[in-house]
Amino acid sequence: MEYTVISFYKFTPISNINDMQVSLLKYCKENEVKGTILLALEGINSTMAGSPEAIKGFCEFLRSIPEFSDMTFKSSIALLPPFKRTKVIIKKEIVTFKVDDLDVSQVGEYLSGAEWDAMLKNPEAVVIDTRNDYEVAFGTFHNAVDPKTKNFSDFPAWAEEALSDCDKERPIAMFCTGGVRCEKSTAYMKQRGFKNVYHLKGGILQYLDETKNKNQMWKGSCFVFDDRLAVDSSLKSIEEM
Repeated sequence: MEYTVISFYKFTPISNINDMQVSLLKYCKENEVKGTILLALEGINSTMAGSPEAIKGFCEFLRSIPEFSDMTFKSSIALLPPFKRTKVIIKKEIVTFKVDDLDVSQVGEYLSGAEWDAMLKNPEAVVIDTRNDYEVAFGTFHNAVDPKTKNFSDFPAWAEEALSDCDKERPIAMFCTGGVRCEKSTAYMKQRGFKNVYHLKGGILQYLDETKNKNQMWKGSCFVFDDRLAVDSSLKSIEEM
């Protein structure tokens, strides 16, 4: 049996967070959808898995919630169940950054796979891998800067030091696995005064699905946060479910 694994996130204000936690947990348990959903006042972040039919139903259910009506999903296939249980957790942030008063509505410009490849070839661009060091060890983009951070919350301190003398007009392009970390870090870079800030839409997973790495700009495999550990470019999209 094949299992469909989806990852998704969205920065959007959530007011009825406790009711949403109960509703999501109930649906997932009743329909054999397993994984972890993180909820915060700033939005949602998750990786879930189940049978193709169960995941299709879950996507429809999630889109029935007004805050998530335009949600998109990145998917891949697993031959064994990646998760053993279902958790819906309320946290302060959907991805821990520890920067007070960060306006996540003011983010950088999205780049498609083709636009990203062009950015990678731009000698003026600073391309930054916002993932942690153990993830980068599996693979990364050609010429990307590795901050060598242990946790995403270490990124602001690294940027403050490493980019202190960087021209604020210079293109800054960031990426991560699914898009949530690089999106949040673009808001931080714009808050620090950088004018031309970009991030890879949908992260590495969407890039590999979209481009199949035809230009060989990605080197290695992509670390993922489930029992599969890493995936290659053999991804299948269900964004149109």
